[in-house]
Amino acid sequence: MPDNDLIHDPHGGMPRLLEIMRALRDPDHGCPWDIEQSFATIAPYTIEEAYEVADAIEREAWQELKGELGDLLFQSVFHAQMAEEAGHFTFDQVADTMSDKMVARHPHVFGNESRDKSAEQQTVDWETIKAAERASKAQKGTLDGVAVGLPALLRAVKLQKRAARVGFDWPSTDQVIDKIVEEANELHEARATLTAEETFEEFGDLLFVIANLARHLDIDPESALRAANAKFTRRFERIESLLSEQGKTPSDSDLQEMDALWNQAKMDEKNVS
Repeated sequence: MPDNDLIHDPHGGMPRLLEIMRALRDPDHGCPWDIEQSFATIAPYTIEEAYEVADAIEREAWQELKGELGDLLFQSVFHAQMAEEAGHFTFDQVADTMSDKMVARHPHVFGNESRDKSAEQQTVDWETIKAAERASKAQKGTLDGVAVGLPALLRAVKLQKRAARVGFDWPSTDQVIDKIVEEANELHEARATLTAEETFEEFGDLLFVIANLARHLDIDPESALRAANAKFTRRFERIESLLSEQGKTPSDSDLQEMDALWNQAKMDEKNVS
């Protein structure tokens, strides 16, 4: 039976959360929805919660971040509970595995190596340690271990970083930009003759090279695109507000008017900043 005293202890911390999860999955007394879930059905929620953490950080919504981090933590607890039920591992083993990994990857903090290194050298050392870890897992290929389920832009950058380690990379940003121009021109010039499948492929090639440019510029493309989305949302909402002052909606307007209002929204932002 669940430990109800612990479940209702407002200061129960991590043991309380683990006990709540066990109770939710209890086959006799738990929640039917939680009992029916599997790793595959919970995984999309895990990804969603990670994005909500990133969103709260981007908005500097610190009180919201506390809740979002809790939601993300609960996802780990949920997966670990299902793993324990299946006899794979426990939550404590998850924590121990992470602790072992962090200690092993930071010999300059927890071992005998000197801390007198640049951030760049520490990054090189980190990658060397990770490469040794992959080798111990029989991951022989350069691209082995880059998770397929990552967001596409993030995975593109990780794949390119791996390839760059063995010398498969453009040496300068200028060459990456030249490649973007080349891919864009190919898509533009051939769009009338390409099949839908070929257009799809060419567009993917263009996005992949743009992700490479982000890597060369040391930009996180996911963060950059989220920022662009937020800017577009902010400015379009300003267009709607300006139209509303005239008793209109975007459906009552046209592109020329909305484009002028867009430019006004840009100028308003510059004046505020």
